[in-house]
This record gives sequence, C-alpha cells and structure tokens, in this order.
Amino acid sequence: MKNFIIPVLALTLLVACKKNPEKPVPNVIDSMAQAKEKNIETAAQKKKTDVAAVKTANDEILQALKSKDYKTFTSFIHPEKGISFSMYGFVDPKEDMHFSKADFEKYLPTKTLYTWGAQDGSGDPYKATIKDYLAKWVFSTDFTASQYSFNQFLAGGNSLNNLKKIYPDQDFTENYIKGSEKNGGMDWKTIRFVFEEFQGKQYLVAVVNDQWTI
Repeated sequence: MKNFIIPVLALTLLVACKKNPEKPVPNVIDSMAQAKEKNIETAAQKKKTDVAAVKTANDEILQALKSKDYKTFTSFIHPEKGISFSMYGFVDPKEDMHFSKADFEKYLPTKTLYTWGAQDGSGDPYKATIKDYLAKWVFSTDFTASQYSFNQFLAGGNSLNNLKKIYPDQDFTENYIKGSEKNGGMDWKTIRFVFEEFQGKQYLVAVVNDQWTI
C-alpha cells in the first residue's frame, strides 16, 4: 500500500506542474536595490535644491547688509527660533545675543545699546545698537566679494570653532575674505550664516563672525 502512494503523489505533482507552468519569479533583492537607488537619487535631488536655496538666501542677505536694507535682512530671521549673533568663531548660546524676530524688528530702529560680547585682546565689552553692530561688526568689510562655501570651513584661526557642535543638524555657509600679504594673511575675516528650513524657506538662526584672535 505504501509503495502505491508514492507513484500517485509523484503523478499528482507532475500534473500540477503542467497545469501551472513555471513563471519567472521577480528578483526581490534587485527590486529592493532599485528602490533604494531611487530613494538616494530623490534625496540627492532634494539636497541639490536645498543647496541652491541656501546659496540664494546667503547672497540676498549679504546684499541686504551691504545696502543696509535691514528690512530684507529681518525677513530672513527664523519666525519661531529667532536669531543669535556670535562675535567670534566660538559660539556660546548662554552668552551670545539672541533676539526673537519680533524683538529684533521692535528694537532695530531704536538707539538701545546691547553688549554683544567681549573684544578680543582687551576683553572690553562691545556695546552697540543693532544697526551699528550689523554695519560695523557683522559687515565690517565687503563680504559680497568673498569666497563662498557650503557646510565647509575655509577660515581657521587660533580660536575654538564649535559651530558644528552647537548646530549639528543645520546647514551653514561661509563667506571668507583672505588676509593680505603685508599682514601675513592674519587679517582675514569671515562671516558664517546658519540656516534652517521652515515651511519651504531657508531662514537664519545664527550669524557667526570670525577672524584671527590674539
């Protein structure tokens, strides 16, 4: 009886195979790889779009500072997080000046003096109105003629640069003015803008100046 069952089972399988001819089976691994590549391409394309948007914002902000168009500058301040200012490369969230967008707009036209930090060398507090700080410190030289970089530092001095530690998830730009030969290149200056996207637009969350320090 057992010997009879085995041939019948084999015959049943053979008939089933004839009724259901073998079809090509999709290569699951290849499909997953293609999907992954597509996601990478999409992400890369989105990053390119973001990079272009950041560059555009960077240039518009520089032009606004050059022409003292502070209304345009203010329009780039993050609506929810506001903006912080660092006099030098070391960012100190506890000590650096910070404004909400509303407060910046409110006090921009006033003669209110703020202490923005301590001047390198003397250690004296640097006091100025918002407009004077923007004109005399932030845009102390024509940065529209600077060398641009995205998420990369071009300048480096003897002070600690902790921007990436404080803003690990944000994009930043650097606008670098090379130092002169007569001063051994030590009179370089740079301005960094830290951006964060909000509702499809790139906004400023920080402005960081840097230069050679004693």
